[in-house]
Amino acid sequence: MSQTRRSFIQGSSVAVASGVLLSHLDQVAKAQASERIRVGVMGSAGRAASLIASFASNKLVEIVAIADIDANRLPKGLESAEKLQGKKPRGESDFRKLIDDKSIDAIVIGAPDHWHAIPTILACQAGKDVYVEKPDSHNIVEGMRMVAAMRKHKRVVQMGSQHRSTERMQSAIEFVKTGKLGRCVVAKAWESSKQGALPVRPDGTPPAGVDYDMWLGSAAKRPFNPNRFHGNWRWFYDFGTGDLGNDGVHRLDMAVAVLAAACETQKDEPLGLPTSIFANGGKWYFDDAQEFPDTLQVNYEFGSGNVKDGKHPKLLTYEMRVWTPYGYLGESEGSALFGDQGYMVLGNNRWIAYGRGNEVLAKGEGDSHEKPHVQNFLDCIKSRAKPYCDLETIGHPASVLCHSGNISARVGRKLTLDAATETFVGDAEANALRGRTEWRKPWILPEV
Repeated sequence: MSQTRRSFIQGSSVAVASGVLLSHLDQVAKAQASERIRVGVMGSAGRAASLIASFASNKLVEIVAIADIDANRLPKGLESAEKLQGKKPRGESDFRKLIDDKSIDAIVIGAPDHWHAIPTILACQAGKDVYVEKPDSHNIVEGMRMVAAMRKHKRVVQMGSQHRSTERMQSAIEFVKTGKLGRCVVAKAWESSKQGALPVRPDGTPPAGVDYDMWLGSAAKRPFNPNRFHGNWRWFYDFGTGDLGNDGVHRLDMAVAVLAAACETQKDEPLGLPTSIFANGGKWYFDDAQEFPDTLQVNYEFGSGNVKDGKHPKLLTYEMRVWTPYGYLGESEGSALFGDQGYMVLGNNRWIAYGRGNEVLAKGEGDSHEKPHVQNFLDCIKSRAKPYCDLETIGHPASVLCHSGNISARVGRKLTLDAATETFVGDAEANALRGRTEWRKPWILPEV
């Protein structure tokens, strides 16, 4: 039986930890202790497992501590770090111990979406830099608060859209700037990798060794259910952002990166946030437990005028068909940029630009591993420059695309976005979904 994308997500931490990165048994030759960046990691499995390996294998880093609410997962994360850096981090059940540790320079957050904002804000307030997985937050309000904390406390915050730091993505952007695609007006992003249904399961009892109340965090109190826990939480409104926020954020940001480069080259107004968002779709294929759509199309319009005014609006379309066993434009998940002289298709391992008659104009290759992204973050901690996926200018805007698309799908209508306030004009129902009705005590969203 072929492996579905969902089973890959659930099993990826094991593959990364025991296979690719931990296969070289020699410990990394570390820089002088005084030169090392001391890191605390929130999470020990899933994306956190890969990040532990990437940070621990960097000569500039010492992972000092790893925190996880699941005592069953924590030992493997500690062991993985020890194998690579030669020193075992301490284990914690409460991430606040990492925030309070004055010897820690940076916090790495590999926790579920609903646990991105509060640790990021607290870390910024404690004078620490942050690497936070994508999307930046569970909702728009949280993301805005994270940006405010980063700005106020002058912290470096890198969001984990790792393609931004790859040579593949950088070379694609440089090609767009040659102008060989002509005037670019439209971009597209898509997900068409087939994934399976999530069967309905009864509520049960949390596994021994799990602090379930803390896992819930600011989300509403509810009984434990395996569907809303490890691996599957992303498909539920209280905890995740659906596939639009899970994988779509990568594809959308890749499309935004090349479309923004085209705007710069064409001397158009900067892309910025969209002026309107309209999503069509829903649960049209799977009859299962997940809440987010399995079929979705979102149109994002950018620009505040028309060609007669000297303005050049842009269109970005996102498509999700997570029930198709075939790709689109040669990629199962990817992005494209369309100009009047040619177009470009970007995947996870390559990009190809085509001209008239589909002649190949240029192409590039390279994977999407996060090691260069981690290195960029570490370099920026030292230089205090903006990282490639700076939260304020890149990470949060990309996340707003995901959040606003999900909100439009939930309310079932086109939304007009006020970019200055990140609110929806004249739509109380949509604005109510910009954040939580309440953040459950004691996990109140910190003021900044």
